[in-house]
Amino acid sequence: MKNIAVLVSGGGTNLQALIDAQQNGILKSGKINLVISNNPDAYALERAEKAGIKAVVCSKKDEGSNFEDKLIEILHSEKTDVIVLAGFMCILSEKFTSEFTDRIINVHPSLIPSFCGKGFYGLKVHKAALDYGVKVTGATVHFVNEVPDGGKIIMQKAVEVKDGDTPEILQKRVMEEAEWKILPLSLEKVCSQLK
Repeated sequence: MKNIAVLVSGGGTNLQALIDAQQNGILKSGKINLVISNNPDAYALERAEKAGIKAVVCSKKDEGSNFEDKLIEILHSEKTDVIVLAGFMCILSEKFTSEFTDRIINVHPSLIPSFCGKGFYGLKVHKAALDYGVKVTGATVHFVNEVPDGGKIIMQKAVEVKDGDTPEILQKRVMEEAEWKILPLSLEKVCSQLK
């Protein structure tokens, strides 16, 4: 069983999808044993505690320039094998990503290489997709490297864009139809293949 840490900043809907997948036996090659939030008010911390998962706050505000060092220290102290960025609103440096090469995964709410990279997160991604007029969007799970949304793709799932969609409506559909399905499957795949 691989030890999984999930890094979060907000509500934790993707974390909940992973917790559910673990309880339903979809995630069987790893176990979520740690949730770290950079935001002390993140509802994701409550989700973790309700599921009996250790929850820790590590914020840039408190740690300053030691933020990534502190994250690395916490992750190593829990013997973390795989890290999931699930709505984690911090760009991580090469120093951090190279410490866990091919062991950090992220879910992005578009079909990479569309609407990705620096500045593309949350509703901004869905607004850009709608402004461009695409008929299909989706989600991508990829490995994380020093380039925002630049790592190798693990899994993608397409989602139809419908007439009358707003960024909020589209965001919800992409989460329900793509993110919450492919994130647990991708995590299981990575855990099962990790030496």
